[in-house]
Amino acid sequence: MTTETHPCRVSVVIKALNEEPNIAAAIESAIIALHEVGGEVILADSCSTDGTVREASRFPVRIVQLARQADRSCGAGPQLGYQHSQGEYVYIMDGDMKMVPGFLEQALTFLAQHPEIAGVGGRVVELNQESLEYRERSERGRRLEAHRAPGQVDRLDGGGLYRRRAIEEAGYISDRNLHSYEEFDLAVRLRALGWKLWRLPADAVTHYGHDAPPYQLLRRRWKSRYACGLGELVRGALGQPQMKLVLRGVRELRIYVAVLAWWAVLLSAPLWPLAVAERAALVLALAAGPLAVMALRKKSLARAVYSVVSWCVQAAGLVRGFFTPRQPPRALIPSLVLQEPNTAQHKGQELFS
Repeated sequence: MTTETHPCRVSVVIKALNEEPNIAAAIESAIIALHEVGGEVILADSCSTDGTVREASRFPVRIVQLARQADRSCGAGPQLGYQHSQGEYVYIMDGDMKMVPGFLEQALTFLAQHPEIAGVGGRVVELNQESLEYRERSERGRRLEAHRAPGQVDRLDGGGLYRRRAIEEAGYISDRNLHSYEEFDLAVRLRALGWKLWRLPADAVTHYGHDAPPYQLLRRRWKSRYACGLGELVRGALGQPQMKLVLRGVRELRIYVAVLAWWAVLLSAPLWPLAVAERAALVLALAAGPLAVMALRKKSLARAVYSVVSWCVQAAGLVRGFFTPRQPPRALIPSLVLQEPNTAQHKGQELFS
């Protein structure tokens, strides 16, 4: 029996787009985290237009970049970095995150003890608790998101450490067609093959996140196609073994389909066999109903309005994403290698050996 060998133990892939203020701290944290385990850091840049690449070039890391700006997506970043990685294990993180020292050692030990586990995550410590978006997310996490609790989980949102062998069985680490839900997509593909995922009761990364006003953030998500991710996920899963896991695991899909049905009912109003006054009253009641329900539930009109508007944006994105043509997810993403570790200001083929 032969034992598979790899040039290094862990590849930390940092995906980034215009993260000039944060990228140095992210890279430094990854270098420190690798000190005890050995490995490499790869910056996967999605054609940043600021100084992200310049800042990263001060460190002994591999810098790779999309060859075409049109290929930008949340799914393209991790896959770009994975294409250029060499580690037996691969950790994915965002350019606005910082790794917590000691987590990689815990994750590697756990994976060594549990060969049936494909990937391990930890706690994502959110530092931005001020914006409405992140307050809403925190409340959802406490009530509904069991995958953020320690133990066996159905996905590793916020990044995790994966076995390369498991990723190769799944075909690719990240679907380049996805503008969100890329971590959930990887999870369902792995689970459909019989692999398991686990979250440890330990801090893995800190994350500050977006500080844009909530409605500006919604506009950004529509413009960047982030809101299209769920539709793209469902389109890619059609006819695949993971389809049942997608339908079972994405609770918000039912909400957005309900929103589409709500729109259909409202748009059918001219066909209702009612007097004009009665029809107008019924349309007004149906239009205001969800807002009233959410206002009572959240005890805040502002939060209720934001929830309903957010649902509408996501429902429109569901349709837009589902009908977007797909590229083969297993195909190599055209890319440029801008720097190798041994050509950086600090020499060395690997950060640590």
